[in-house]
Amino acid sequence: MKTIQQRTLSALALAAACFAGSALAAAPMAKTPAPGYSRIMLGQFEITPLSDGTVDLPVDQLLAQDAKKTAAALAASHLKTPLETSDNAYLVNTGSKLVLIDTGAGSFFGPTLGKLVANMQAAGYQPGQVDEIYITHFHGDHVGGLVDNSAAVFPNATVRASKAESDYWLSQANMDKAKDKAPFQGAQAALGPYVKAGRFKPFEGSVELVPGIRANPTGAHTPGHTTYLVESGGQKLLVIGDLIHVAAVQMDNPGVTIQFDSDQKAAARARKKEFDAAAKGGYMIGGAHLQFPGLGYLATSGKGYRYIPVNYTQMR
Repeated sequence: MKTIQQRTLSALALAAACFAGSALAAAPMAKTPAPGYSRIMLGQFEITPLSDGTVDLPVDQLLAQDAKKTAAALAASHLKTPLETSDNAYLVNTGSKLVLIDTGAGSFFGPTLGKLVANMQAAGYQPGQVDEIYITHFHGDHVGGLVDNSAAVFPNATVRASKAESDYWLSQANMDKAKDKAPFQGAQAALGPYVKAGRFKPFEGSVELVPGIRANPTGAHTPGHTTYLVESGGQKLLVIGDLIHVAAVQMDNPGVTIQFDSDQKAAARARKKEFDAAAKGGYMIGGAHLQFPGLGYLATSGKGYRYIPVNYTQMR
């Protein structure tokens, strides 16, 4: 007759065998990512990077350098072309204002983008809570999220952007002269409901829009491209818009431009000026097309830069 100890060991062995057998049945794959938001504190401000999704870009055809060099630089970072490229926006809670910098693509660029509102809601905010929206420039992957079926997505927000940007893209005369009218049509469709409601207010030059957030016009990428310097408690974040598109190439070789730049030489100069200042000042940058969440620091390295992503934090 088995002792109690022997019976117990037999039962445990049987249970282990049953468990091992059940483990052979594979669990179904979820095949969905986690909600695309992150969160850090910048002084007394809360910064919530929001993902609008990703889009594949044939960067070997878009960058102004030999395609083989591009492929080699991507491979060194374990990447390939077409490059799955992030489209990021930044939600800034100053304590008195909720400010969104850029809005993603909405429905303008296909089904892999347009996730900003869902990710904003997952992060605990609703579109109706946004007080102000600051646009870096009027390309569709930055303004498309302003509208859904021609209706304003952010019903209480005032939209602000450089007057040079709005004067160019919202001009019927400029659109009539352009060979490619799609960017003009997209910009006018995105801004239209806010212009009609009197909730689009362009600005000129470098100006503080709310306490702690200053517009910093750079031009070059588009006529009125603007970065935004967010500052609180002695800490700074520069939201850089499209100063850079392909970090694996352009950090090492900042002189390499992309077809999306309206003024190629000026775009390279603007990137160097802003990146030198960020590296020297030791403050963060937030990039629309840096890998989500797109936040990091810069250090000079030879003729280029080393990008140092921010450390993950649970905001303790």
